[in-house]
Amino acid sequence: MAIAPLSLGLAACSTADTPAETTVSPILTTEDAKDTSTYARPEIARVTHVALDLALDFDAKDVFGTATLDIMAADGADEIVLDSDGLRISGITDAHGAALDFTIGEHDEKLGEPVTVAIGDARRITVTYRAAPDAEALQWLNPEQTAGRKQPFLFSQGQAILNRSWIPTQDSPGIRQTWEARITAPKPLTVVMSGLKGSEPEELADGRRVFGFTMDKPVPPYLIALAAGDIAFRELGPRTGVWAEPVMLDRAANELVDTEAMVTAAEKLYGPYRWGRYDMIVLPPAFPYGGMENPVMTFLTPTFIAGDRSLTGLVAHELAHSWSGNLVTNSNWRDSWLNEGVTSYFEGRITEEIYGKERAAQEAALSFATVENVLAEVGMDDPGTALHQPDGVESAGSEIVYDKGAAFLRTVEHIAGRDRFDVWLRQWFDNHAFQPATSKMMLEDMERNLVAGDAELGERLKLREWIFEPGLPDNVLLPDANAFVAVDRAAAEYAATRTPDAAAWQGWNTAERLRFLSTLPATLPKEQLAALDRAFGLSDSGNNEVLFAWLKTALSNRYDPAVPVAETFLASVGRTKFVRPLFAALMDQDEWGQSIARRIYGKTRSTYHAVTRGSVDAVVMPTN
Repeated sequence: MAIAPLSLGLAACSTADTPAETTVSPILTTEDAKDTSTYARPEIARVTHVALDLALDFDAKDVFGTATLDIMAADGADEIVLDSDGLRISGITDAHGAALDFTIGEHDEKLGEPVTVAIGDARRITVTYRAAPDAEALQWLNPEQTAGRKQPFLFSQGQAILNRSWIPTQDSPGIRQTWEARITAPKPLTVVMSGLKGSEPEELADGRRVFGFTMDKPVPPYLIALAAGDIAFRELGPRTGVWAEPVMLDRAANELVDTEAMVTAAEKLYGPYRWGRYDMIVLPPAFPYGGMENPVMTFLTPTFIAGDRSLTGLVAHELAHSWSGNLVTNSNWRDSWLNEGVTSYFEGRITEEIYGKERAAQEAALSFATVENVLAEVGMDDPGTALHQPDGVESAGSEIVYDKGAAFLRTVEHIAGRDRFDVWLRQWFDNHAFQPATSKMMLEDMERNLVAGDAELGERLKLREWIFEPGLPDNVLLPDANAFVAVDRAAAEYAATRTPDAAAWQGWNTAERLRFLSTLPATLPKEQLAALDRAFGLSDSGNNEVLFAWLKTALSNRYDPAVPVAETFLASVGRTKFVRPLFAALMDQDEWGQSIARRIYGKTRSTYHAVTRGSVDAVVMPTN
């Protein structure tokens, strides 16, 4: 894989106009590594370090201050191109304070706009700016939208290319950067970031406090994250802990009690945890994702809190990203399966270590079923079902990126043998640590270090077919047929008798309950829906995955008693995984469901993050 010469080694020793010495990650310059979601030209000039000095204004819902960028440039380069999405830039200077010329290009609805800076010989520049109005990466919550209802809250979500709406840098996963930050916020709010915390907050005379953070390892810029609110900390282990609103902290800590053991299990599998601490923050329910793997500070939705730790696979997944995704990152988003597919496989291995083979097998079976459903819907030859996505091809969905990716690695592990496979995967993490990667690189690495000249093994693995072709190769490892024997028997009995077995339901774990709900006929009469709801207490479930599965089935059958439950759920949860499918289920039910969807969305839209709004807008408010 070609590497741009300017990306190797260390930056020059610090002077007034040159950056301090820092570790610099390589950039990749082959065609398959290029990122079409950035305006940057990193082979000419690239950002290696970002120093933020920002103030949070909760009244104006504004972030403003400076970003000082260290630059590495090729010989003769005299400009650098940054990414922006509506940033209000008031000036750019060199290290001596001299103004630098810059131009802001034409705005693109998806990519934002380029900022081209005439740097001359400068290798450190300071951008004075304000975040974009209604910056898509940021969500400002009123006190009423939080659990405590006393203080406002702010969080950021940068993946995939949203951070350019509040940080002027080169916003590409292939341009890794170290960073530091000085953030001021009004008392009594506390700020956390995805970097190691400095000393205790500094008190200012104006009723504000200063918080400092450092990330001394190069990371893709989408992993720079911030949250601020009324939050408190609880230690979970020597290097693990959780932040949450005080009223949520006990429940959160109880659900996350296995975290330290998960870190230990992950290290046993694939080598040392390299980030220092592994802390988490449980955010208000408006957070659009299940979790976000921000280094040293995983962001989590409260919807994973079930009271019985049955949904902590989410934590195993975000922790696994500390190796796959954060340590080794896709160079561009066409290869996002390198993050999510590898992580989903790793999640299963952590689950097996902590909770046993049965739970891991059940969760793998549920995962594989989602792949089968997508392939049945779009067809085995749909190009969007390949793991690597060529330019101009949209992925068929997260089921391909996450679940087909995991199925691929489970298949490789099965054919090659677990011991051999584990040696290969660990060296992949070790040899590409803090660097970008591509599908082609992984294929070549597997052929060189896993197949290692064994022609018969190479033929059996079908690596190229798995990565670059649609559908499922015929060597796919099918789920354990015995994973849900009892549940499938109960499902068959229900299909024959239409009598729910409440005693069996009470004895099942979450995976088994989800399996049963997935077997229900697509069409059910109202009296059978009512009987299921009564027998299993579905509308009152404290498990959000189960409640979501039930509501999707009920709304798809125009079951009126589920409507107020769904309305409450959609008004209290902003997780896109739940919100979009429920609105889609309603919109599929002609005027009955569409009128309900529009009424509810009219009330809830403003409470959702931009990620969720954009997704649901396409369902409820289509433009064509």
